[in-house]
Amino acid sequence: MSASLSRRKFLGGAASAGAGVCLGLASARGADKPAKAAVKTTAKASVEWPLSDAREETALLDVLHSGKWGRTSGGAKVKEFEALWAQRMGAKHCVATASGTTALLTALGALNVGPGDEVIMPPYTFVATFNAITVNFALPVFVDSDAATFQIDARKIAAAITPATKLLLPVHIAGSTCDLDTIAAVAQEKKVTLIEDACQAPLAEWRGRPVGTRGLGGCFSFQASKNLTSGEGGAVLTNDDAFAAACYDYHTPGNGKKSPSWGRGANFRLTEFQAALLAAQYTRLEAQAKSRDANAAYLSSLLEKIPGISPAKLADGNNRSAWHLYMFRYDATRFAGLSRAKFLEALTKAGVAASSGYTSLNTSAHVKALADNPHYQRIYGKAAMAGWVDRNQCPVNDKLVNEAVWFSQTKLLGARSDMERMAEAIAGVQKRAGELAKV
Repeated sequence: MSASLSRRKFLGGAASAGAGVCLGLASARGADKPAKAAVKTTAKASVEWPLSDAREETALLDVLHSGKWGRTSGGAKVKEFEALWAQRMGAKHCVATASGTTALLTALGALNVGPGDEVIMPPYTFVATFNAITVNFALPVFVDSDAATFQIDARKIAAAITPATKLLLPVHIAGSTCDLDTIAAVAQEKKVTLIEDACQAPLAEWRGRPVGTRGLGGCFSFQASKNLTSGEGGAVLTNDDAFAAACYDYHTPGNGKKSPSWGRGANFRLTEFQAALLAAQYTRLEAQAKSRDANAAYLSSLLEKIPGISPAKLADGNNRSAWHLYMFRYDATRFAGLSRAKFLEALTKAGVAASSGYTSLNTSAHVKALADNPHYQRIYGKAAMAGWVDRNQCPVNDKLVNEAVWFSQTKLLGARSDMERMAEAIAGVQKRAGELAKV
């Protein structure tokens, strides 16, 4: 905190603390769109996204003029990016795909996940994780969240495993990692494959090792909001030769390197244009990550001093987060009963755009509709699908989704003084909470 910002001023806040301060993007630009945004904002962003300059322009023009625009046209950009990303993330193999969702579909397809299989996943995640399971007619099984970290509660996974469990699919939500030690140990003990959904977690580390290869493999997204982006795009990382070959065959489609395909395949290839963009964006990635690291640590040190604000903790062993999102829990009882919606509205008026994040995925209409799906009833039985809804209760997550607040990753690319202004704005709302609650 700057010398001019006294502890009394910080904790007391000021009504105008954040007025006119432009600190970030609305939630729709900050991450995969949450199920419902709490407020709309006209606050202008200080850091636009994505960032680009002559590097991207040159990269795209090089591909354009080469006449080789896709993997099958003889271009080299996709292969070059695959080698670059594999090397940076400490993996032996990388298979680039059209999106993070298709990375998940490629991994599950290569594993021959299908009808009758159960896949364990968290309830606090983007719907794509769920959709990747159901498009294969496998059965998603939700394991409750850990409120402190927002991650899947690794201690509850073992109890959810049945003889039908084919895959553990934990998500490194917001770019922070779930408890990989516990999850990997459960996977090994129960002899269940582990794939990391690391779509939001480029450069994140668990005990000094980049995420994506703690189990059989990991999936990444390069969608428009992601820390490393080509608008759309994705990748599967693995150290397993056979799995890499199976993923390659599945994505291109089913006839690549003569690995067992189970008669399944799809066209999920990344283009040469996207690969060239990723290589150009990669040149900024580490510097941006260092800015996020420093600003997230500083912002947490400020917000921890505000009663009722609890920044998401990193799991023991998560020594680097990608900080795709900065998340905290909001306790309305420490803000004179001010609802989260009004809290977010007040922040927006102070120039600080924020989001309420995900709603409860496991109880959403989209998820619950699966119980009435005639194909699922035919595969698993009508009674079993009715019981599946009750099986997926996640009471901790139900509370978490009502307390969560998100800041997008672009906010962490601002100046140190921006972090102070964000904290001042929150403290200012707290000071006026009683008055605001009456409005």
